[in-house]
Amino acid sequence: MAAPENRTEKYARVSALEELLTDLNRNLAGANETYLNDSDERFSKLFLMGPHRSGSTLFMQWLANTGLAAYPTNMLSRFFGAPLVGAKIQQLLTDPRYNFRNEILDFNSDINFSSDNGKTKGALAPNEFWYFWRRFLLFDELDYMPADELRQKADLAGVRDELNALANIFEKPFAMKAMIMNQNIPELAEQFDKPLIIWIRRDPIFNIQSALEARKRQYGDINTWYSFKIKEYPHLKDLDPLESVAGQIAAINRSVEQGIAALPDNKKLVVQYEDFCQRPEYYYNEITRRLVEQGGVSAEQVPEYTGEASFSNTNRWRLEDYSKEDAKRVYKVFEKQKIEMKL
Repeated sequence: MAAPENRTEKYARVSALEELLTDLNRNLAGANETYLNDSDERFSKLFLMGPHRSGSTLFMQWLANTGLAAYPTNMLSRFFGAPLVGAKIQQLLTDPRYNFRNEILDFNSDINFSSDNGKTKGALAPNEFWYFWRRFLLFDELDYMPADELRQKADLAGVRDELNALANIFEKPFAMKAMIMNQNIPELAEQFDKPLIIWIRRDPIFNIQSALEARKRQYGDINTWYSFKIKEYPHLKDLDPLESVAGQIAAINRSVEQGIAALPDNKKLVVQYEDFCQRPEYYYNEITRRLVEQGGVSAEQVPEYTGEASFSNTNRWRLEDYSKEDAKRVYKVFEKQKIEMKL
């Protein structure tokens, strides 16, 4: 991602907070290790894949509200280096089972369906949890490694053990965004017996628009690369912004499609954003059926659906820099061609 100093003031990182969290997590690492004793895989893991600005935050907020799965909260994200300790602290402060005479209720809040470039508000709202992933993946210039190199250099077993332990603490399946591994899906999926890889995809024309708008909000212009540096990054980063983003979205969709191709049906699900907005309950049923089939949750543990009947999607053309027809034309070019990475 672009260097923090390039961000607009609203999105700039807070250095004092970064230092505090680094120090806190370093000192909690030993305690975190003790909770790894219970890292058997009892519950499913749900990994959300696909391009940025595809509706993934709305989907995570919706899934969190269903009560079906635990997930990384804004509170838990503060413990990215010791998430098992963080999970215990979160339970202490927010779980009704541990509420003594209503002493602490401040952290409990409803999860709404608003966000800002993937960021949510509220202690128990879903968090992207990217600092957690980066502890284990050790990516360098690109947010990608060839399969053999990733297996050798990354701590994939560490990802597996901590996520299994997190699910066991919460006694539920655990769901999270995993777009940082869009181009390494097979290597992630093979770590688990009960993974569900969910590909959320959006009409690419409006996905492109939203990604360009995110660039503008984050960096003040549409020229600066936004989101993970995929393997095609060296060939896309200096193109015209529309071409750069269209190539980025096309490459990610292609990678996810290839990455899930060999998975059995009960370990993958394609969620079309526009259709999800019209009938979210359908996708809840598709998710729960797969989790029960793979043995990652029992039918008795599945909550009855009481969520939203529908959502309004935001597919309206707003950009002034380019027309909708421009976006269609450019995306079609990248959709047809295969971008080769030259090292």
